[in-house]
Amino acid sequence: MVDSIVERRTNRLVVDRRRKHGEVVSGNITWTETKVTPAERAQLLGHEASTIWLTGLSGSGKSTIAYELEKQLIWMGHVAYTLDGDNIRFGLSRDLSFAPEDRTENIRRIAEVCKLFNDAGILVVTAFISPYRVDRAMAREIVGADRFIETHLATAIEVCEERDPKGLYKKARAGAISDFTGISAPYESPENPSLLVDTSRMSVLESVSEIMRVVTPRFRQE
Repeated sequence: MVDSIVERRTNRLVVDRRRKHGEVVSGNITWTETKVTPAERAQLLGHEASTIWLTGLSGSGKSTIAYELEKQLIWMGHVAYTLDGDNIRFGLSRDLSFAPEDRTENIRRIAEVCKLFNDAGILVVTAFISPYRVDRAMAREIVGADRFIETHLATAIEVCEERDPKGLYKKARAGAISDFTGISAPYESPENPSLLVDTSRMSVLESVSEIMRVVTPRFRQE
C-alpha cells in the first residue's frame, strides 16, 4: 500500500516536471497526418490561415478591435474567429490565475488552439495582453512564424488608465487587484512586431483598416 502511494507520487512528480519543460506527458501516442493540404483549404476558404495576435495593455482596445476585425472578415466572406482574453478564462483557462507561470500556461493553451484553428484553415484574431516577450515568442513558435502576425496596440498607459472601461486600473491603484499589468506587473513591449497601432491616434475603424492592410495579401484572388 505504501509502495503504491510512493509510486503514484513519483509518477506525479515526473509528469509535473515534464509539463514544466513543455514535454508531452502521454505515452504510446502517434501523430496522424491529415490528407488535406493547407493549399487545398486555402483554395476552398479563399485565404491563407493566419493568427492576428493583438497584444497591449488593458484598455488599449484589443477586444473592440478584434471583434470589429472579425466582423469585417466575415462580411468579406472569410472564415474568422476571435479568441478573447476574458472569455477564455470562463472555460479553457478557468483554472488559471494571473500569476506569471499561469499567464505563460494560458498563452501556451491559446497558441495551441490558434494552431488547430489555422490548421483547419481559419483566420484567428486574438485579444490577449500577453505581457511577456518570451511567451509571445513561444506562441509564435507554436503557431508558426509564417502564420503569426504580432500586432502591438501601443497605446500609452496614461490613455488606457483614463479609459479604464472595466474599472480595473482604479481597483489596481487601490490595491484590490494584484499582478495587474502596467501597475503591479510588467508589460514587455514587442521589439519587432509585424504591425504597431496606437489607438489613441486612430479610431477603431482606422485601426482595423491598418490591420487589414497586412492581412489582405493573404487572401486568394479569383
